Amino acid sequence: MAVVVGYTDRPESEAALRRGVDEARLRQLPLHVAQLVTEIDSESPQRAKQWASRLQESRRRGAALEADLRAQGVDCHFQVLSDPPTPAGSGLLRLARELGAELIVIGIRRRSPVGKLVLGSVSQDVVLGAACAVLAVKAAEEG
Repeated sequence: MAVVVGYTDRPESEAALRRGVDEARLRQLPLHVAQLVTEIDSESPQRAKQWASRLQESRRRGAALEADLRAQGVDCHFQVLSDPPTPAGSGLLRLARELGAELIVIGIRRRSPVGKLVLGSVSQDVVLGAACAVLAVKAAEEG
């Protein structure tokens, strides 16, 4: 059992991470934070180099985040999911299944009236495909 958080560098994702930490503590479960770095589907050496650089940076930042949360007493595990291009939320769903996750926490963006008709692609994939509860968190409004 675990709490799984889908993570990016966006404000809604930071809000999801904070809530995931709270939920993991409340449930006394390990926290697994996953960031997807999609492989660039290109044969260009320059693009491959950019992807490798992004992957390395994500791993470095993830290790720092994991160390920080562990110092706060959270049983945290950070993973970079570097799958080839697949449906947006499939890597997160696969991780949640493998861990027997009790909860997946994702960040969602505030949307315009038209955008409120549907969730973003990752959010929608996760909500519809998860075998466990999904908590969708919005970032606090600015100013």
